[in-house]
Amino acid sequence: MEEKFLYLAIDIFTLSFPFVASFYPKHAFYKEWKYLFPSLFLMASFFVVWDIIFTKIGVWGFNERYLSGIFVYNLPIEEILFFFFIPYSSIFIYFSLKYFLKNNPFYKLSMHLHYSLIFICLVAFFLFFERNYTFYTSLFLLIFLLITWYKKIDLSAIIFAYIFVIPFFLLTNGILTGSFIDEPVVWYNNSENLGIRMWTIPVEDLFYGFLLIAGNIVLMERLKKIY
Repeated sequence: MEEKFLYLAIDIFTLSFPFVASFYPKHAFYKEWKYLFPSLFLMASFFVVWDIIFTKIGVWGFNERYLSGIFVYNLPIEEILFFFFIPYSSIFIYFSLKYFLKNNPFYKLSMHLHYSLIFICLVAFFLFFERNYTFYTSLFLLIFLLITWYKKIDLSAIIFAYIFVIPFFLLTNGILTGSFIDEPVVWYNNSENLGIRMWTIPVEDLFYGFLLIAGNIVLMERLKKIY
């Protein structure tokens, strides 16, 4: 494989098993598509706009060595696909856990987890306002958490599922940020984040990823109640 297709290959690899497994008859995830796809489109639209702005001001950027060369404005096509393929795979994990585990192990911890995340976001929001990635990730996640708290939406099952997503997240984002390869596919300006890395991954990515996944799931579940 040519190295210029590395990011695209990561996207496709991440999607491949969950997509094929979506047609497993006993828990057919494809039946959720009519709720999933509108959610993916709405959340991806928000994240793509955010991504365009942050790329433009140099919060992060992309290494053309590992890109196919197809761009939409200032974003490589692989980055846009990321906002569809990664949530799809993560929501598949959430859906599968709900099927196999009838009881939510984190249910009794629901409000404790919710308040803990709100507290973390508040601290990051007020202490690191000069660091764009830290500040805006904490701001947007805080808004999401406050809305779900006000609407009495239980996030505990999503948080539980996210624990299972994290190992795959560490692998894919690890490669994208430079693990196992000569240079990072996606580089980060450390003056715009805390400078704390998990392996080669900025710690903010954990919260950014949670907002991406949880936002999709909450939208999807709300759509189920509408039609």
